[in-house]
Amino acid sequence: MCGLAGELRRDGSRADVAAVERMAATMSDRGPDDSGVWAQGPTALGHRRLKIIDLSAASGQPLVDPGAGLAGVFNGCIYNYRELRAELQAKGHRFFSSGDSEVVLRAYAEWGLDFVDHLIGMFAVAISERDTGRLVLARDRLGIKPLYLAETPGVVRFASTLPALLAGGGVDTGVDPVALAHYLSFHSIVPPPRTILRGVTKLPPATVRVYEPDGRTSERVYWDPAFTRATERAGWSDKDWQDALLESLTTAVRRRMVADVPVGVLLSGGLDSSLVVALLAGEGQRGLSTFSIGFDSVGGRE
Repeated sequence: MCGLAGELRRDGSRADVAAVERMAATMSDRGPDDSGVWAQGPTALGHRRLKIIDLSAASGQPLVDPGAGLAGVFNGCIYNYRELRAELQAKGHRFFSSGDSEVVLRAYAEWGLDFVDHLIGMFAVAISERDTGRLVLARDRLGIKPLYLAETPGVVRFASTLPALLAGGGVDTGVDPVALAHYLSFHSIVPPPRTILRGVTKLPPATVRVYEPDGRTSERVYWDPAFTRATERAGWSDKDWQDALLESLTTAVRRRMVADVPVGVLLSGGLDSSLVVALLAGEGQRGLSTFSIGFDSVGGRE
């Protein structure tokens, strides 16, 4: 879970650390295990941590790398962080923790704005460059981890939740009529960058946005699937598609077996959840805890 927050001042003043602390404090339920705030000049970062990977204090955030001149906050899980860690170590990077958060920061130090192309997982991240004053925000390909923004003249604030952003103050809370029309539609979804509030936007999925200290802003969409059938699969049989689906599901389950805490599954007894449990067992997961809600006859909990 975790939760991040931050502020970038573009009016020549120092960051409002108290506002960032307020924003981070509202996310204590998302990150009850640890908290931290970092500030330097116009930038401040806050974080609430839920210990999932690397349970030691070494993975506490915000993470700061004085040698690379970087500070960052991260929310999510990088499934390939072990492989990336080994790759970065081979390139000369040294690590002080065994978590995925530091891998994200080292990946940025190595590949710059292209770091997202190397990450497999769900994430929202904010990275501040000490020497340039640049702030970089990024989200995962599917937009699983949210990142809300409130931009007013001279100030950019961001947070993992809408209540956290509002806790910073100064947000226009009027209803966006276009967003409301989307919300009242059949799907009840407000597409990015809009939210239900006029003064709040959200960073779109698969997007890297850069805020320069001189006021310029740029962004890149790093993943845009075509959703067309590959020509090499045109002749596939039903069995071919079944095998490919099973391989994809198995890969997805295997990637998620990276936590340093016990794994649990909400087991309804239906096909989807039962299949996940079977795949986890097939991949060697032991001590798996399952939870069934409302099934009294089988000892479920209400």
